[in-house]
Amino acid sequence: MSLPDEISSSRKHQRSLKVSSSLSGIGLFTGIRTQVNIRPAPEGVGILFRRVDLPNKPTLAAQVGNVLDTPRCTILGTDEFQIQTVEHILSAIKAFDLDNVIIEIDGPEIPSCDGSSLPFVDMIRKAGVVSQSATKKVHHLEMPIFWSKGDVHLVALPAEEFRISYTLSYPNSKLLKSQFCTIHINEETYEQEIAPARTFSLYEEVVPLIEKGNIKGGRLDNAVIIKGDSILNPEGIRYADEMVRHKILDLMGDLLLVGSSFLAHIIAIRSGHFSNTSFAKELMSNFSVEKW
Repeated sequence: MSLPDEISSSRKHQRSLKVSSSLSGIGLFTGIRTQVNIRPAPEGVGILFRRVDLPNKPTLAAQVGNVLDTPRCTILGTDEFQIQTVEHILSAIKAFDLDNVIIEIDGPEIPSCDGSSLPFVDMIRKAGVVSQSATKKVHHLEMPIFWSKGDVHLVALPAEEFRISYTLSYPNSKLLKSQFCTIHINEETYEQEIAPARTFSLYEEVVPLIEKGNIKGGRLDNAVIIKGDSILNPEGIRYADEMVRHKILDLMGDLLLVGSSFLAHIIAIRSGHFSNTSFAKELMSNFSVEKW
């Protein structure tokens, strides 16, 4: 099967960064300030995290087998160390179709920044993207793949593009109720339509978590808070359907953990980090038995 125009020419090759780029900020859950550096990596290395604050600077592959937990975010780790809230930076890396990057961090959590992935897009833009010599393998689905639990469903359909269609449903929220978005993902559509969408929460859900100390870095400048039929953020929302767009952002970050490039139409209904990463395992299992 020939590659579509979307993946032709330079996209047949692995991609990395030209130079390094960095930012710093507060973690949403830990409240700890950390600095993140994204660095070029050689062909075949993949996407790696490195805890530069720990002895021997241990590294960890951004793969679904390294998921420790999914408590309102995605946590990667081992028995010795972990890295929390990886989904936003990984979402930007997936949007730019990068294959080999080292993400260095001097603490346990990726900064929340403004609650979106736009700061990480800016990092990639500043660093620049370079095509490498090694050929990229792009998976094409032979048949649909699905994952379901209760009223949460994820399906991957064969397609010659990377598209996500997401249905969000909060029937008990006066403001949210339901939202739907479908989008063909590339660098431009992601940067304009998905990356600026911020993480969000219902007021009645987030306040108990803050009181228990489970969200130490939460503020109105890094999350959208919804109370009844009102948005508590003074500046309002960036899109009328910002919440479903952020769900697509999260899903992309979690699907990077498949560990390889693929084309498919992903249909998601009410999915979150647990279901996203469970679905990533289904995809990875399917890809592992493919013959090239």
